[in-house]
Amino acid sequence: MKELVIVSGKGGTGKTCVAGSLAALAENKVLADCDVDAANLHLLAAPRKTHREPYFGMPKAAVEKEKCRECGLCEQLCRFGAIRNFQVDVPACEGCAVCFYACPAGAVKMTDHRAGYLFVSETEYGPLVHARLGIAEGNSGKLVSAVRRRAKEIAEKEGYGLIITDGPPGIGCPVISSLSGADLALAVTEPTAAGVHDLERVLDLVEHFGIKAAVCINKWDLNPENTLAVQSLCARKKIALAGKIPYDPAVIEAVRRNSPVVRNGSGPAARAMKKLWDRLEKLLSS
Repeated sequence: MKELVIVSGKGGTGKTCVAGSLAALAENKVLADCDVDAANLHLLAAPRKTHREPYFGMPKAAVEKEKCRECGLCEQLCRFGAIRNFQVDVPACEGCAVCFYACPAGAVKMTDHRAGYLFVSETEYGPLVHARLGIAEGNSGKLVSAVRRRAKEIAEKEGYGLIITDGPPGIGCPVISSLSGADLALAVTEPTAAGVHDLERVLDLVEHFGIKAAVCINKWDLNPENTLAVQSLCARKKIALAGKIPYDPAVIEAVRRNSPVVRNGSGPAARAMKKLWDRLEKLLSS
């Protein structure tokens, strides 16, 4: 079983559009949407939810009024300003438990906190594992790990040979959680100054974990000069340039239809996506 993780140094590079097209082109695979802060892969896959389970994040503090002596120590020690007038502001609580250990009366308890839901859905492209965080909930990477773990369980149980993971943008903890143990990381970038800068950061992260990497330049023809900068970066780091996708209005039309561009399209972007997948198949098997 192989795992392909699609990442990007910054948001808005077209990572999910690429992931959706690869999902439509690949066979015998499980899909995982690890961009749990802003999950979008389900918009292109038309899932039918078959399972839902609550996701519990970090425990939150709660003050038991009958035990509280109103000494104010918990409010004094809380770095996040989550305790006022001997009550806990749950969205502000980070679950660090300082108040729990410091309270001389034992009036603070740590309670389970439902931070969102994890879903398993069926799509025409295969099983999809995805999640949804609650309002104002933080993502430390724990939910990303839960999504990946469930996807691997399904793949092992049902004999799928590939997991395609739509990872989060950036280089933070959720990205690290989505990358660890993967076979190939595809970094999707755009030909802008910010795109080139953030691509280098995410490639450094991938290199740090010893994961094989490849790069895809989305909308490469909008700025050929910056496209050359990305190609130079790949050559310097000895990383495969797996594909160059031109700007194509058909991609926007496909998104409006909630469908990957390769599903019903044969334009330049769809052709480039197919070439990209052919190259990725070879990289995954090598």
